[in-house]
Amino acid sequence: MRVLTRSMRKITKLAGTVGAKLRDRSRSVKWRMLEIARAARGKAPPSRDKLKAAYNSLLQATGRVVGLAKRFSREIGDGVKHGTTIVQQTALEGQRRVLDAMVPRVQQVMRQTKARILRGETRSAGKIVSIFEPSTEVIRKGKASKPTEFGKLVKLQEAENQIVIDYEVYAQRPSDSDLLIPAIEMHATMLGRVPHLLAADAGFYSAKNEIAAHAKGVKRVCVPNRSTKSAARKREQKKRWFRSGQRWRTGCEGRISVSKRRHGLNRCRYPGDDGMKRWVGLGVIADNLVNLGRVIVARPAS
Repeated sequence: MRVLTRSMRKITKLAGTVGAKLRDRSRSVKWRMLEIARAARGKAPPSRDKLKAAYNSLLQATGRVVGLAKRFSREIGDGVKHGTTIVQQTALEGQRRVLDAMVPRVQQVMRQTKARILRGETRSAGKIVSIFEPSTEVIRKGKASKPTEFGKLVKLQEAENQIVIDYEVYAQRPSDSDLLIPAIEMHATMLGRVPHLLAADAGFYSAKNEIAAHAKGVKRVCVPNRSTKSAARKREQKKRWFRSGQRWRTGCEGRISVSKRRHGLNRCRYPGDDGMKRWVGLGVIADNLVNLGRVIVARPAS
């Protein structure tokens, strides 16, 4: 609502008071939010009734703001609200595009709120968790400190000397097990041969993947099977080469932490899916430059 109101305020400043008049509902919305916060603290049935009543009031106010935003956009298109110069008209058209992009998202959030609060439905089609980046996904990580994260799944594929040879930002989160064989193929494409040792965490394991990796020429497949009951498999996973490969994989996990901390991959500063891919790519390039420099410096002088 702040975004819609801010855009309509800018339109009023550019076009004057012709056409629909802006009514700023920010103050009433703030009070509704405070009521929701107070009611959400209580677990008793009266608190739930107050929560629903506050949400109803908030949804009604939001609906009025959305209706006014549609009218502002329509009046700009019809020429009722217009600028006196080309610069002003261009600015008005820019604010109209903001309204046209945000209104459907706000309406989707309203539908989600009605389903969750009024009907108790926690799942809804086309769910939006970020009004500014609607493609953001809910990622269940299962960590005790942060069980749920929001963003996009990124794959970083590392070879010797901590060099990232491939990365990808996925539009829809795939299963980890579906990524293993394509990763081997990418390694062969980039470096001209398959890896001697392949290390990944248990999420990438499947018997089919292990057979396919060996068929492609990988000598040692170091992907643990946590749910195995086979004594032979447990002995295999306790061998020195397997444990060494898993230590190497644990070190690779540090690449994610370093990329977040040193190269800003904890938060994308570019908008949109293309901006996300560009941001991750720049972070990978920066990290590879650092590690390539270390390799070159460590080489003995000829």
